[in-house]
Amino acid sequence: MKKILYIALLAWANIHLAMAQTTCVNVPHIKTLQVVANDNWMAPPIIHLNTADRVEISFDELTHEYHRYTYKITHCNADWTPSDLFDTDYLQGFNDNVIEDWENSLNTTMLYTHYRFTLPNDEVQLLLSGNYRVDIFGEDNEETPVAQASFSVIEPRVGVSAEVSSNTDIDTNESHQQVSFTVNYPGMNVTSPQAEFKTRVYQNLRTDNCVTNLQPTYLQPGQMQFVHNRRLIFPAGNEYRRFEIFNLHYGYQDVEQVQYFNPYYHATLYPDQPRTNYSYDQDQDGRFFIRYDMADDTDTEADYLFVHFTLEGFDNPLPNGRFYLNGNFTYGQFTPSCALTYNEQTRAYEGVQLLKMGVYNWLYLFVPEGSTVGQTAPASGNFYETENEYLILVYHRPFGGRYDKLVGLSSVKFEQE
Repeated sequence: MKKILYIALLAWANIHLAMAQTTCVNVPHIKTLQVVANDNWMAPPIIHLNTADRVEISFDELTHEYHRYTYKITHCNADWTPSDLFDTDYLQGFNDNVIEDWENSLNTTMLYTHYRFTLPNDEVQLLLSGNYRVDIFGEDNEETPVAQASFSVIEPRVGVSAEVSSNTDIDTNESHQQVSFTVNYPGMNVTSPQAEFKTRVYQNLRTDNCVTNLQPTYLQPGQMQFVHNRRLIFPAGNEYRRFEIFNLHYGYQDVEQVQYFNPYYHATLYPDQPRTNYSYDQDQDGRFFIRYDMADDTDTEADYLFVHFTLEGFDNPLPNGRFYLNGNFTYGQFTPSCALTYNEQTRAYEGVQLLKMGVYNWLYLFVPEGSTVGQTAPASGNFYETENEYLILVYHRPFGGRYDKLVGLSSVKFEQE
């Protein structure tokens, strides 16, 4: 009875952990959820208010049977909790729409149906800036979403200048990088900048180590400076590991072999080792991109493969924590589906992911027990040379305001001089 209760509680915890994420998939038959702004997969999912900008949300369901999916849009605060607004405050149109653009896969071993929609669209327009969460519901359960997609809408009101340096307040050209930035808001009616502005700083769009609730180091009329802040010192990590499968027969990168075991394909990656030195690669800072180089339509012709990951170099499992795969394709979730299992016989950590053909970036992050932040040191090391990308978002809520406006952003990448 205790074991059954434990399993039930574990399942409940996993669901609610996923629900807390800003973009996530909550059921196993939904795969390859993507949120892309203006057809630019390398850009963060942010569009401008009252412009022709669009965000496309797409996913695959692992069946050829059509299912009726609907989506509902929720405006969120800077911390991604729902804002205190009515639907009519932030939307023009209906807030319970059917996803009508769908198509079955063609000539794939893994049968799937590809669904997609864009926002804004003819059915619904976005009226306010800020964060938006899109809940996607199946026809058999209109209370618990099968997936959640997030994006942001910006109305530029402030200027944000930023820089990142390996000369930090704790070391110089060693294992960390430090972000500094300035927010300029001349002409805005701001009574208390510390209370009205909120900032969020992301390293490679990771959600686990996002820095929030920052207080400015210096205040001047129309300006806030965030410098010499210990919370803006990030472990530098290493470049993302990367594999590419653009074809099922040749042209792989970091793939030892692709084999067909009826009825599906399996891809075995070359075993990885813990990195003891900086390893340069022209990576995509955690992103993934779907591609099949012989397809007329990659969205419906790219096949799925079971991808096998191996992390060697550990004679015994590390105590008091677990290794997880981390990249945009895991949506920042530290759940059992993304965890690696230590194999006593091979003395290696192993994991399997069902992934669509394309290019993928990933890290092996070690998450200590009781922590929600992944560590790069055990598998990647921390080296100041790493070309990390930092995104700074600035929100504003004046006194008496009911929601957080997204009013500024800056993206800066560390590159060696």
